[in-house]
Amino acid sequence: MKQPDLLIDAKDLHTYYGASHILRGINFSVARGETIGLMGRNGMGKSTLLKSIMGLVKPRSGSLDIMGQPMLGRAPYEISQLGIAYVPEGRGIFGNLSVVENLKMAARAGRPGSAADGVGRRNDWTYDRVLETFPRLKERLGHGGQQLSGGEQQMLTIGRALMTNPDVLILDEATEGLAPLIAREIWRICGVIRESGISSVIVDKNWKHVTQITDRNVILVKGEVVFEGSSADLHARPELLTQYLGV
Repeated sequence: MKQPDLLIDAKDLHTYYGASHILRGINFSVARGETIGLMGRNGMGKSTLLKSIMGLVKPRSGSLDIMGQPMLGRAPYEISQLGIAYVPEGRGIFGNLSVVENLKMAARAGRPGSAADGVGRRNDWTYDRVLETFPRLKERLGHGGQQLSGGEQQMLTIGRALMTNPDVLILDEATEGLAPLIAREIWRICGVIRESGISSVIVDKNWKHVTQITDRNVILVKGEVVFEGSSADLHARPELLTQYLGV
């Protein structure tokens, strides 16, 4: 019997790029309201796992249930429609559109039963709410996407994802290449998203910041899960950080 609060449930995923076996029997799940840190050195399968979940890469075998529905190998738009928002490495904003246009093109009302607060009231991410969360974007509404700094583009991509009112937000390389001040702002926003009740999967090299906001952490090595546990569990085993993350 499936757990009703399991939003993503991937089992025994095997994904290949040509003859290269990238994911080797991965089990990965996301529960409602859960924030997960996905860790590992470069080339260990983190982005491939996210792309396999999003339908951007088709696993060769295994199962993938999203919101209780079998979705292995389905198109990305079908997976997105079930309430999964993906912020890829490299951001992918529309540079020829303004900040306003980038945000409003993604607007979608929350699905019934989603984005609810503790007493069941709808708590949608509206245009105004996104601008309150990202005051820097509010100052640049008329700017084109290509006119924004890297940090502002990352804020815009996250804001655009929130405009879809997702149940799960996936952030690949949340603060990659950003100045420390901007990175701190992104971490603040991740905390706000967590408090709003949206589940998150966060990939970032800064394990200290990741573990400050995550409920559970998963480390990949060569396409296999080598650690899964709470932030406290990970902090209590520094040898794992040295062995698997090189810190």
